[in-house]
Amino acid sequence: MRLIFSIMTEENEKTKETAVITAMAKFLSEIWFVDDFRDHPEYLSEIFETILLTEMGNDQDLRIRMINSIRTSKMLAETLGSFSDMEINNACRKIMNA
Repeated sequence: MRLIFSIMTEENEKTKETAVITAMAKFLSEIWFVDDFRDHPEYLSEIFETILLTEMGNDQDLRIRMINSIRTSKMLAETLGSFSDMEINNACRKIMNA
């Protein structure tokens, strides 16, 4: 999976590991509290099942991207799903303030 960030360092420029960890914590905090991410794999599956019934759903590359999106969404939901919203929020805040 390729991620494109609006702010990137030069390839040979060294970054601090703490900056990466802080950015990831901020990302997780924001994505988790925008919407309940626990439900996203199901939402994506419903959307993609509907798309598969259309002509556009016959595109193999699109199918692969849809499957990868569902897989990524499930991994995030499974990884953080056993924690309460408060635990996730507190952990993210702790990391961002470290």
